[in-house]
Amino acid sequence: MKSSKLIMGCLATLGLTAGIAVAQDDAEREAIAERLKPVGELCLQGEDCGTAMAASSGGGDTSSDGGSVDGEGIYNNVCMACHETGAAGAPVRGDEAAWSERTGKGFETLLSHSINGFNAMPARGGNPNLSDEEMEAATAYLVEPVMDVPELGGDTGASGDEEAAASGEEQAASEAEDAASGEAQAAADGEAAASGDEPAHAGIDGEAIYNSVCMACHETGAAGAPVRGNAEQWSARLEQGMETLYDHSINGFNAMPAKGGNPSLSDDEVKAATDYLVEPVQ
Repeated sequence: MKSSKLIMGCLATLGLTAGIAVAQDDAEREAIAERLKPVGELCLQGEDCGTAMAASSGGGDTSSDGGSVDGEGIYNNVCMACHETGAAGAPVRGDEAAWSERTGKGFETLLSHSINGFNAMPARGGNPNLSDEEMEAATAYLVEPVMDVPELGGDTGASGDEEAAASGEEQAASEAEDAASGEAQAAADGEAAASGDEPAHAGIDGEAIYNSVCMACHETGAAGAPVRGNAEQWSARLEQGMETLYDHSINGFNAMPAKGGNPSLSDDEVKAATDYLVEPVQ
């Protein structure tokens, strides 16, 4: 009888010890998974990244003065790839020197740039599924370390008029640039016709276009982009010929958007940037 009680006691002790060990193993695995969880994800144009991720992380989060929209979550999934590294000339979050001139334009102008695109930055960070409200929350989180952010979600009537005026001015400037570019292109075409040797885009500064539009991916390999100067990555592509590479650059290919996400570029400007991109491996 005593032996039976002793055996039952030992078995109960072993079972309790095993249960504790399993619970500890589960807790350790969860802690490891949490530490290894990525801080962000690459969002490709056309994918619903920021909206879905913000919703999955909890719709009631009111971080970064974004009301019910999680500006930090959207920033981490859409904006941080450039604004944490300075890729393509993007001002780094929290860098007061980089932001000094920009913050002087006011929050509404910065929000307009975020929504409509500016220089190398595509509209809505390349995710057209984001709403204006979500862009407002993400922009607020981006600039809050370097400026006072106004209350979000209030009366947008006056600010909308200001934004429209600013957008109109920028559009006029863009049209003037396009006109100048058209004149330059016509002159280049005339020179090419006269010489009969050089292509129409020969006189365009492809390096400058590459640095402002293409380098964010082609210097880092983001989204599978072949890195400039990597002969191994370019070998199969070069075999397709330059006309095919021009076509891919102009019309888009796989994850690469048409004209690198900047539709204001002319075909010849894209060709000049492509020439500069492949120059080291030709």
